[in-house]
Parts: sequence; C-alpha cells; structure tokens
Amino acid sequence: MTARQESGPVLVVGAGPVGMTAALALRAAGLPVTVLEAGARDRVRPGSRALFVHRRSLRLLERARPGLGARIAAYGTTWHTRRTLYRGREVFARTFPRAAGDGARADEGRADEGRADGGHGDGISADGVLGDAAAALPAFTSLRQVDTERFLFEACTEAGVEFRFDAEVHGVRSDGDGVTVTAKDGGSWTAGHVIAADGPRSGVREALDIPLEGTRSEGYHVVVDVADPAGGDLPVERVFHYEHPGTGGRTVLRVPFTGGFQIDLQCRADDPPESFGTEKAVRRWLPRLVGEDCAHRVLWVSRYHFLRKVAASFADPSGRVLLAGEAAHLFPPFGARGMNSGIADAVAAAEAVSAACSEPSRGPAAVAGYAAARRSAALHNSEAAGAALDHLRPRPLRRAAQRAAATLAPVVPRCGEWLERAPYGPRGGPARGY
Repeated sequence: MTARQESGPVLVVGAGPVGMTAALALRAAGLPVTVLEAGARDRVRPGSRALFVHRRSLRLLERARPGLGARIAAYGTTWHTRRTLYRGREVFARTFPRAAGDGARADEGRADEGRADGGHGDGISADGVLGDAAAALPAFTSLRQVDTERFLFEACTEAGVEFRFDAEVHGVRSDGDGVTVTAKDGGSWTAGHVIAADGPRSGVREALDIPLEGTRSEGYHVVVDVADPAGGDLPVERVFHYEHPGTGGRTVLRVPFTGGFQIDLQCRADDPPESFGTEKAVRRWLPRLVGEDCAHRVLWVSRYHFLRKVAASFADPSGRVLLAGEAAHLFPPFGARGMNSGIADAVAAAEAVSAACSEPSRGPAAVAGYAAARRSAALHNSEAAGAALDHLRPRPLRRAAQRAAATLAPVVPRCGEWLERAPYGPRGGPARGY
C-alpha cells in the first residue's frame, strides 16, 4: 500500500473510551484531531469490561461535550443497595434513599465523591468543572463499556473528530519539531503532539521503549456477563460474598449494569481453568449463585489475572508523546480505577497539548507537568489496588481478622462496614491532577 502523509496539530492513537475522551477534550479546546484505531470501523468488543463511570468522570465528559455525561448517566444503572455476606450470612446491608440526580446520600457523596458503588479515588478534582449540570449527575452509573464507547463515538462524530480505522501503529519517531507515526500497512501521519491511548499492548509505548513496571498476581478471576431475565425481577443491588458456600469458599462479586449483571469469581492459583474459567464450566457453577435459568443467559465469559503496572514515564523525552489510560497503567478492576483514571488522564493530556499549541514555549513544562501529576495519581491507584489485593487474597492473620469481623458484625456495625469497604482499597486520591 502507498504510504500517505497527513499533518495536523494532534494525533490520538486508540479509539477506546480514553482516546475518544482525549479527542473530545481537544475539540473543546478548538483543536482539530485525528484518531488512529487499529481495529476495523465495524469492530465489536465483547463483554461488559469497564462498567463504572464515576461522577467525576461524568463531569469531565460533560465539560468536554455538554450533554454527554448526562446521556451516559441516563442510560446507565445506579443502584441504591449494597450487601456483603460472609459464608452466606449477611454482615452488611445498606439502602441509600434516592435523590434527584444522585445515587447515594448527600453526605456520602461529599465524603467519598462518586463512589456509592464501592469504587474509590482516581485522583480527579471536581473543583471548577461545571455548575448546575454537574450537580445533577449521579454518584456513578453502570453500563457496558461497549455502550459507553457508543455514546463517545457519537459525540466525537458530532464534534468533528476524524477517525482512521485499520491503522495499527508500528513505529513512532519524535523530536523537537514533531512526531511521525507509521502504521503496519505503510500509512504515515505527522503531528505536533501524540496522545497514546492504545491500551495495555500499546504500540506507541513499545515503539518508544517505555517499560511498564509492576507485578502480576497469582490466581485468576473469571468474569461472566449474564442478561437480565425476561421479567427483570432480580434486585438491582451490588452484592459481595466472602467465601461463598456455593463455590467452595471462593469470593464472588455481583454487579448490575443496564441489561444484565456481571459476576466476578475469584479463583485460586491451583484451580484448573477448565473447572471454572470456560463457558461450559460457568454453566455448571453459575446456577448455585444466581439460579438455574441464569445458565441459559450467559453473554460473555473471560478469565484474567491481577496486573499492577505503571509506565516508567508518561511522556517521551522530546515531550511530544503523552501516554494515557492503559497505555500508561494497569490496575485490578476492584475500585473501578482503570477507565475512570484513564478519562482523567485524557482530559489532562488534552489540556497539556492545548497549552503547548497555544503557546509553544509553555509546551515542555505543560507536558512535564502532565507526566508527573498523572504518574503520581497512577502510583497512588496502584498502591490502593495493592491494598485491595492483600484483602482479597489474605495471609492467615488478615483472614483471621476477617472471620472475627464477620462474627462481630451483628453487634459491632463498624466490623461489617470494614468488610464491605476493604475489597475496594483505601479511599481518596492525590490532591494533584484531575
């Protein structure tokens, strides 16, 4: 294929939620932008994957494209009941009253912004984002990632974002004057800056030889999407099970989303995948958790390991390429840090690039500030995810503490609250960044 040259101020690599958020934020700043996507235009990404969009992310999306956060929130599901069980016995339950535009109590929303779902901080500051529109957004919303991407793509099309599909990045060359990106099919693009949001196997990061540093846990998890029954009679609540008796004492999380619910089963390091991680195996053990008819409504089965990794740098030495989302960091899913942190990365990267384009002399400092702030947020999230991992795969002393807390929960409510909150890691986030 004949190589083609296109030039512009900014390229975004990757058309997932992070890449499209970056494109929208750039368009909001008045910059033309082209998005390069390795997949085909009609690609279908299976599974619910990243379910939660926190209020802070909804606010950032609303700022990038007015009405977008509200549309996502209206389509998604916000539940009001959380329950935690230990070996089949309830140790925590709370139902939050419904409030206009919110899924949690007003006092909890202030203390723990956007995390009525049990997720936790992504380093986003809500200050100065929006006024009344932001106040009307719920604490969180839950929907399949494919639906989030659909809303983002529609918004990008409306905003005039250009897309180039079937453009898998193979090489990146950057210097003080700009960046040249080449695709495996021979296509070539030049730009002043590149925002790389091309996922955990980032071709941009690999071309720049920036390593991901961190760990991979023992054991694995099985994630199952189940469609709602025809009658829709299942309660809309998030339920966490310690040592579920129907799975031989394995931990289980059930989370609703629009159109169904997700089951997350924590397996042991020596569990054979064929016993738990295949669709055939799921149809055997799933009825013990959610009823016989659910085995016929399985939409998707996936198996994954905990990865805690952060890029050594969030920008290349020339300050022309910025990494965002899973191109820059990988977290376990508990706490919903991945996509939400990536959305924060995207907006911050777009603001840094916008500053560099409007005043080139500020460019190096703006990019360096982005790289430092967002890497700090990522390291915080990685530590928080590590705390969640220590709780979910406890050593003997911590397991004994969990069992003691479960015994005391009926008479000491704080014990039940600890069991409910601990699987998602500590609250809060760094005071810098978004």
